[in-house]
Amino acid sequence: MYKVIPIIHILSKLGILFSVLLLIPTLISYLLADSAFEAFARTALVTIFGSCTVWLLTKRFQRELRPRDGFTLVMLLWLSFAVIAAMPLYLHLPNLTVTDAFFEAMSGLTTTGATVIDNLDTLSPSVNFWRHMLNWLGGMGIIVLAVAILPMLGVGGTQLFKAEIPGLDKESKMAPRISQVAKKLWAAYSLTTIAACLSLHWAGMSWFDSVCHAMSAVSLGGFSTHDGSIAYFNSQAVEWIIVLFTLFGAINFASHFAAVSNRSLKVYWQDEECRVLLLVLLGSIAAAAVYLWYTGFYPSFSDALRFTGFNLVSVGLASGFTNADFAQWPLLVSLWMFFLANVLASSGSMGGGIKNVRALVLFKFSLREMMILLHPRAVRTVKVNNRSIPERMALTVMSFIFIYFMVVVLFSFLMMASGLDFISAFTAVTACITNAGPGLSEIGPSNNYSELNEIQKWLCVMVMLLGRLEIFTVLILFTPAYWRK
Repeated sequence: MYKVIPIIHILSKLGILFSVLLLIPTLISYLLADSAFEAFARTALVTIFGSCTVWLLTKRFQRELRPRDGFTLVMLLWLSFAVIAAMPLYLHLPNLTVTDAFFEAMSGLTTTGATVIDNLDTLSPSVNFWRHMLNWLGGMGIIVLAVAILPMLGVGGTQLFKAEIPGLDKESKMAPRISQVAKKLWAAYSLTTIAACLSLHWAGMSWFDSVCHAMSAVSLGGFSTHDGSIAYFNSQAVEWIIVLFTLFGAINFASHFAAVSNRSLKVYWQDEECRVLLLVLLGSIAAAAVYLWYTGFYPSFSDALRFTGFNLVSVGLASGFTNADFAQWPLLVSLWMFFLANVLASSGSMGGGIKNVRALVLFKFSLREMMILLHPRAVRTVKVNNRSIPERMALTVMSFIFIYFMVVVLFSFLMMASGLDFISAFTAVTACITNAGPGLSEIGPSNNYSELNEIQKWLCVMVMLLGRLEIFTVLILFTPAYWRK
């Protein structure tokens, strides 16, 4: 019990930080005089008071985080923050159950973008803003924000940062201290969001829609203020801007920093992960557009290119915006988008799935094994971005990908056992583990997740969390070795 108290103490500090963030939608609700002010104010007061009380009671147990503490804290952070984020939704929306409120909050924080709320167009502005703010906070990771703040609170955040940040190379840093890394990331993230907001307003969106969609576009969150998502605006300018910032969010932020430092766009092409992303994405868009045009689904090639381009970028990079009901497309094209969502986004980006770099490592090691079968004495080193990949890392990648797809299979069967058809079950699990949002059939772009039953929604919540925290961070907590001394 005493081992957990220091973690609870740090959690209370972060709880204060998150509770203070609740004052932003509270202020918006007050200024706009919408009906959600009481729900936000009550949640903010209760959580600030509760977090401060826990902080005072556990203050004497404060200590530096150990490696294993980071995993426990990350898990508790996402669960507790989702509970806090769900409270104003539950208090304000009378038809929302506890399950629905928690689902919506977890979907926002994990940047999944799946929603159970109908009539988004008439939703209170402050509630809509809060949903998008959750996307934005979850995109870079609330924990990274906490890492930037924790040193000022007297707690180092290195172990927390390592547990949360996805990808292979968690030791590489863009600054000597981990807090400086987090501050750099948040500065770039914030500036990009402002640029997206200004661009969307220039393209014709209202200021409110611009702010909300900028937050969900850069974070690859996929929440929208309208039931029709981006199709509501029917604007190619808006779609192109969303595509541009979706690509930005799906590329490793280290590449962005390198491009700015070198003042050259060549950096993106020199990054093997980014190069594969662009080539596969462009090839997929071209092939899908030709296929849909050739089969007569769209009357002109320009229409086919517009709608396949936008949706393949959005779903393939795990964002989740839509400008067409792709559930009506031939299944071949729709399922290919969900395959891309699993493998296309770069490490160190906002995207979900197994990440591009892992797919590259697995592919190259598979080629090497075939070469060794042909030439047993051959010595061949596997490299990504001119860096040798050690055997130990390859084993880690293979084990992660195996567990990843076993999770998809297991939860797909559980969803079907709960009464969902195969396509709905499989795409719901895929959309949740990749944090992509919409699926096909019952949870397609023209519908949402509100029709799922309670069991199915909780299964989706679990998959969202597994996908956002890259599975091992969660599963390690259920191993006996983790709890031994």
